[in-house]
Amino acid sequence: MAKYKIKTHSGAKRRFSITGSGKIMRRKIGVNNFRRKKRGQTLREIGDKQQVSAHIEKRLRRLLPYSK
Repeated sequence: MAKYKIKTHSGAKRRFSITGSGKIMRRKIGVNNFRRKKRGQTLREIGDKQQVSAHIEKRLRRLLPYSK
């Protein structure tokens, strides 16, 4: 018998990206508001993505079943 396909969570697929090595990356906080007040260094650091912590990664693997 064939197995059923699992649906990918549409909110999770928009918010998280997966690297070639299989790490789940997320956007950093503090991006949306008060950009004029923030230092240039802070704004440059916000541009990078950050790896999701291990305990959240387990839950995200269930939401993103067809990722590495």
